[in-house]
Amino acid sequence: MVRFAVPVIALLFFLTPAAAQTSPAPTAPPAQAAAPAKPVAKKPAKPKSSLAKPAEQTAAGPCSVGVIAATQDPFVVETIGLTVFGNEYAEVPVSWGLDDLVFARVRAMAGTTPIRRIAYAKGAFDAYYHPKPSLFRNEREELSNLIRQIAGNAGCERYVVVTRSEGLLPGTNQPLRGLGILHRGVGPISYSFLYAYVGVTVLDGQTFEIRKGPGVTLEGVMKHMADGFGLDEHLRKVDDSLYPVAASDAANNTALRDNIRDFLTQRLDKILPPYFAQ
Repeated sequence: MVRFAVPVIALLFFLTPAAAQTSPAPTAPPAQAAAPAKPVAKKPAKPKSSLAKPAEQTAAGPCSVGVIAATQDPFVVETIGLTVFGNEYAEVPVSWGLDDLVFARVRAMAGTTPIRRIAYAKGAFDAYYHPKPSLFRNEREELSNLIRQIAGNAGCERYVVVTRSEGLLPGTNQPLRGLGILHRGVGPISYSFLYAYVGVTVLDGQTFEIRKGPGVTLEGVMKHMADGFGLDEHLRKVDDSLYPVAASDAANNTALRDNIRDFLTQRLDKILPPYFAQ
């Protein structure tokens, strides 16, 4: 038995150091895994928040010119017959981005002048465009009060407002309003016109009083006379095929849409520059 015990004791003698060396091994990996965990603190999120601040400050910062585009996208389809009984008038809701086009042209004409588009609630201009009958209506005062409400705390130095306006068909007492297409006559003795009546009004950003337009100056009056008083500048003759068979068809008529957008661009590019040359 003594001979058997000696090898066993010797074997245990050699196994004990090995066990002592391998026992700390399980604690080593957690210590090594914890080391790379320290850099994974989500610090890159801070630069993102700091980048967002300038955008907010720009939106809420000083405003030189606030732009309110208020043609509101109705398109008029109108027929003028040989007698009043042949007249037809319809306002067709369209989604042609006409107010977006207005703002784009104002921005192009403004050059380096910083501008900001001022949003307004749907229907804000309904009472202005369709007022209750009154013998003593003051449109200037109505517009001034309306823009004061829309502008709120925008704090712009001035406001440029583009609205639908009104004129008369040359040689008649027939009113034409806003943007539309007109068909006049019967059969071969007939013609069609696009028309674009838009007005630009500038209001003081503090008092909301309407400023004098550039056309009121002597230079503006002389230019108006040289242009023949602008009797035809609001009209563009088009082929009769562009006139929709039914007024409701106008909304889906891409050729009509493209033509009125092109004509509106032409009108805006002519009337807007003087307002930014003052």
